[in-house]
Amino acid sequence: MSTTAPDPHADDIVFYAPGKKIFPKQIAGKFRRIKWGIQIATLAIYYFLPFVRWERGPGLPSQAVMLDLSGRRFYFFFIEIWPQEFYYATGLLIVAALTLFLMNALAGRIWCGYMCPQTVWTDFFLTAERWVEGDSRDRMKLDAAPWTAQKIRKRVTKHFLWLLIAWWTGGVWVLYFADAPTLVYKLATFAPGSGEAFMWIGIFTFATYALAGHMREQVCLYMCPWPRIQAALTDEYAFNVTYRLDRGEPRMSLKAATAARAHGTPAGDCVDCGQCVAVCPTGVDIRHGADLGCIQCGLCIDACDEVMTKIGRKPYLIAYDTQMNIERRLKGLRGIYRPVRPRTIIYAALIAVIGGFILANLALRGDARLSALHDRNPLTVRMKDGGVRNGYTLRFVNMKTTPRKFALTLVGLDRPQVEVVGAAPAADGSFVIEVGADQTREARVLVTMHGDAGKGAQAPIGFLAKDAEAGVETGAKDVFIWP
Repeated sequence: MSTTAPDPHADDIVFYAPGKKIFPKQIAGKFRRIKWGIQIATLAIYYFLPFVRWERGPGLPSQAVMLDLSGRRFYFFFIEIWPQEFYYATGLLIVAALTLFLMNALAGRIWCGYMCPQTVWTDFFLTAERWVEGDSRDRMKLDAAPWTAQKIRKRVTKHFLWLLIAWWTGGVWVLYFADAPTLVYKLATFAPGSGEAFMWIGIFTFATYALAGHMREQVCLYMCPWPRIQAALTDEYAFNVTYRLDRGEPRMSLKAATAARAHGTPAGDCVDCGQCVAVCPTGVDIRHGADLGCIQCGLCIDACDEVMTKIGRKPYLIAYDTQMNIERRLKGLRGIYRPVRPRTIIYAALIAVIGGFILANLALRGDARLSALHDRNPLTVRMKDGGVRNGYTLRFVNMKTTPRKFALTLVGLDRPQVEVVGAAPAADGSFVIEVGADQTREARVLVTMHGDAGKGAQAPIGFLAKDAEAGVETGAKDVFIWP
């Protein structure tokens, strides 16, 4: 008779499973080389782009890419965006989303596997970790080993490198908001006024260190919404990293498979070596089918191909493929590959149309704006002498860094009486409105008409503002209303 007391927690339901440490193994191969190339290119662009110069003239920043908060400008080489043109950012976000949808329709989560900042920086941190602590097996042994002087030295070195990478990452991010060489000098000399920059560098350093060094795959599994969205957007023709079970099953060891084939018994190509799991940065076993944690990086393809080559079997037991093709091959049919289909055509067309619209607007836009707002209450006023007056509020926008004078005229009415509050008419009947550098100015305009007109009639009118010095003309349309 057992005298062991029953465990009161035996039937407890576990609502949270603690994360398991993942020690991805280093692998060489085609997809690993692609990841290296993209990682080096993206990191080089991020770290060195703030130091690229672009001459724009006196009084303007000479940094190629810069979000100038004090000057209220965003500069991207020859493109200059003002705050009131935020709709360009909206358009770019739409294009970016559609590009993500198109990538997903073609090859699943290739953005996650190759270009996502979380993936790129996590890979960077893993490279530093391998350089200090060794490959997967060495890191697992070190993690399980007691704390010794050698373990402390390796861990301190690793975290120092991580903090160095994170600090440089945060520091470079700040350089996109100010002239990079000037800010670097201020930070290096602890010049007055650099405290805010140090604060933001600290924030971004901590964020990079936490996300890429400690949270890693947890960001992809629990924080990022894209895996859930992607699963709803994909279709049966989208390529995904897929274990070809029609060829791999039934899986068994190499020795067992050789014996089975010798006796005419079916045996798959998969030898159950587990290398596909060992190299996965999120710890996914791709042989179990589609998984939320799979970022489609293709490293398991490299690992499996390496094993297939060693045992003399065909590569691409794991490959970019579709579940539909696996089912077709099991039925003895050929696979279907349709990268060009209505979904991809629509995405590509929308990207082209929206992108073309943005580029056309950027090419045709001016550096001055004029808008008109008709009085709402009352819409029109009957004067004592029988005339009819309409009131308007005009807003002049000067997007240049120097003051400008605009000559305002009215067109569309026959002999109107125009009055601009606070401005006297010039000899030619126009009104000169001066607008400061990089400023807007409102002007109150009263337009009066005398003579007979039909009840409730209205006529289109236009306000023209011309900068004679620069030869720039802009306008706004509205209506004149009779009671």
